[in-house]
Amino acid sequence: MKKLLLLTLPFLLSACATWNTPIPNTIGDQPKVDTVRFTELKELPVPIMKPVVAVYDFPDLTGQRKDGGSMSSLSTAVTQGATPLLIDALKNAGNGAWFTVVERNRVDDLAKERQIVRQTREEYLGDGANKLKPMLFAGIILQGGIVGYDTNIVTGGAGARYLGIGADTQYRKDQVTVSLRAVSTDTGEVIMNVQVSKTILSVGTSISLFKFVDVGTKLVEGEAGMTENEANTMAVKIAIEAAVVELIKQGIERGYWSYL
Repeated sequence: MKKLLLLTLPFLLSACATWNTPIPNTIGDQPKVDTVRFTELKELPVPIMKPVVAVYDFPDLTGQRKDGGSMSSLSTAVTQGATPLLIDALKNAGNGAWFTVVERNRVDDLAKERQIVRQTREEYLGDGANKLKPMLFAGIILQGGIVGYDTNIVTGGAGARYLGIGADTQYRKDQVTVSLRAVSTDTGEVIMNVQVSKTILSVGTSISLFKFVDVGTKLVEGEAGMTENEANTMAVKIAIEAAVVELIKQGIERGYWSYL
């Protein structure tokens, strides 16, 4: 039995060495600037006219909570910061050529700051001081939100064990859905509307060794594994960027805008 154990341990170590999933060896990563995930967003053609659009809010409408096993936690399952993600997607459409985005999410802060500038100029430069330019008004308001977060759409796995040595893989697929619509400021009509879904995949892999030694009086057991989960926030970001692309395509088909 000891001879069998000596032959088994090198096999386990070699299996772990050839496992391609990287194991992190640092406590934290360096901060990085995220780029556009949906590459088609930047590759859009240049429009003839650049519409002015406004985003007041793009909320989480799912009410979904994180799964804590036997019960749901108080934390939300999806990001509550979808509004900045939508604004970022609009500003990156066609490398910034498609939309002029005006601030509406924190318009009170903007109005207060403009008031401070106006009062300061009048106080120190007199009534003839340079006046602020008028604020832009939007011809289109973009609305919608994260409308769905479905968990465990597909679950499964596979594994095998021989002479106490085995490996197994498990996976789970979730799905997030966003809805984006364009509303005409002039008439209030919803002129365009799209819905986009993005899957979120989680995969876990493990390798194990289980052996009795010396007539069952000693036990040798070893196990190594790692789980990789696709980031929910990045999935929402990709879905929003894809929704912006689809909204632009729909607007071209319906004649609301055109490109060079």
